[in-house]
Parts: sequence; structure tokens; C-alpha cells
Amino acid sequence: MSWQAYVDDHLVGTGKISKAVILGKQGGVWAASSGYNLSQKEQDAVTQSLFANPDEARAHGVTLAGFKFMVVKADAEEVIGRKGERGVFIIPTQQAILVAEYEAPTQAGDANVIVSKLADYLKSVNY
Repeated sequence: MSWQAYVDDHLVGTGKISKAVILGKQGGVWAASSGYNLSQKEQDAVTQSLFANPDEARAHGVTLAGFKFMVVKADAEEVIGRKGERGVFIIPTQQAILVAEYEAPTQAGDANVIVSKLADYLKSVNY
């Protein structure tokens, strides 16, 4: 299966995730939903400092595609951001980082299940 199919079918295709990107931990966009473009600075923040510096993430938030989220949780397993009726889950696997945004009326818990399920699968196959 292509990386794009993971974004299209397993994230956005569920109807619970509005935008998603899979980043390689070493850098680069592996796949992204249509029109969801993270700047190089935003990609670098996710891949290089977000999980290495959770206190900084909580203090300053995370910006994705020009939209700044307040970080409500940041640890080695996931980063959760919210702002208004939008939210984001950022979950690392062995080789990748999943970034998935959701919008109302989707509930945070419903979106989290979708992203966590894919992350768990990728971890199980060493990605």
C-alpha cells in the first residue's frame, strides 16, 4: 500500500480526520491530504523539536499549515493540540510521524481512535 493510501483511506477517508500528513522522522513529506502543505519550518518543528522539547511545545504551541494550535498534551507518545473547533493529534512511530487534524462536529476521542489505530499498525510493522 502506498503512503498516500494511508492518508486518503485510513485517515481522511474515515470522515473523522479533515487533513493529514505523514512525515518521515528523518525529514520529508511521505504523503499528505490534498491542499495540506506544511512549510519546511513547520516540518522541522515537528520532526526535530516537538517530541524532544515537550515543555517548549506546551509553552509555545505548534503551527501547522499556518494555523497555530495550543498544545494541551505533549510527551514521547503523542502531542495533542486544540484551538476553537479544531484539533490535531501528532503521533510518532519508529520511522514516521502522523499529523492528523479534525474539526467539529468530530469529537477528539473519535479522531484519536483513528490516528492511534494507524500509528499502532505502523509500529507493529516497524514503520
